[in-house]
Amino acid sequence: MLFKNDLNWSDVTPETAWLNRRQVMAGGAALAALAVAGPVVAGSPYSTTDAPNTFEDITNYNNYYEFGTGKQDPAANAGGLKTDPWTVKVDGMVDKPGDYALADLISGLPVEERIYRFRCVEAWSMIIPWNGIQLSGLLGKIGVQPTAKYVVFETLQRPSEMPGQNSNSLNWPYVEGLRIDEAMNPLTLLATGIYGKPLPNQNGAPIRLVTPWKYGFKGVKAIVRITLTDKQPKTTWALMAPNEYGFYANVNPQVDHPRWSQASERRIGAGLFAGRDDTLMFNGYADQVASLYAGMDLKANF
Repeated sequence: MLFKNDLNWSDVTPETAWLNRRQVMAGGAALAALAVAGPVVAGSPYSTTDAPNTFEDITNYNNYYEFGTGKQDPAANAGGLKTDPWTVKVDGMVDKPGDYALADLISGLPVEERIYRFRCVEAWSMIIPWNGIQLSGLLGKIGVQPTAKYVVFETLQRPSEMPGQNSNSLNWPYVEGLRIDEAMNPLTLLATGIYGKPLPNQNGAPIRLVTPWKYGFKGVKAIVRITLTDKQPKTTWALMAPNEYGFYANVNPQVDHPRWSQASERRIGAGLFAGRDDTLMFNGYADQVASLYAGMDLKANF
């Protein structure tokens, strides 16, 4: 079986997955369509053939400092976050700036279902079935101006519902960014679901960034602002600990974190006595993304 918990597709994918997408209405239904658009097919050209982690693994072991610094804190503390309605501000070097209802922003963009490797900087990993849209499609819809070089993402700041923001563990709001060529790479997703279901709050609902060749801290969650700019953004972790976390965040087994090795990783859910796996360059996506960094010193640009 594909799944470690022996679920069938009927157990993890709602019946609405099989509806004709052309019949999906706008508004809330458009969001639901992104999350339940169909079963995640391992044969997708962008999917890994590795077996996914269970839904329970993926939703109960998370980094999301807005809800606490412990791995179980997000699942315990994120239930009070209100994600409907949701508005995303689009600004900067774009042709169509504005404050968009999320359903309007993503309406009409093709749904993708992919199984991606996910690698966290703390040397643990998962295999996650994501549902979402290619970021390149959204950028085409809003119109990127020729002088833009970077895409900047900002997380919601709402301490009343995100209790971790009442601490000084990070500078809020959380900010991340990509170069335009990274953002346009077909691997880069804006995810709205996992396992054919809407994103749980602890996984970044209602919309988050997924760049599978980068460490997990690059995956900004609960996105409320997308800005196009010609200047490299000052991203949250690169500001907090610049000797540990660089702008690029590419998975590179030859560049250790100052406090631990990145040469191997532990698969969540594999059991206490499972061995560690060798870390793959670009998390196994070198064929798709290595050309983006031709000629760069990847140890200096970490």
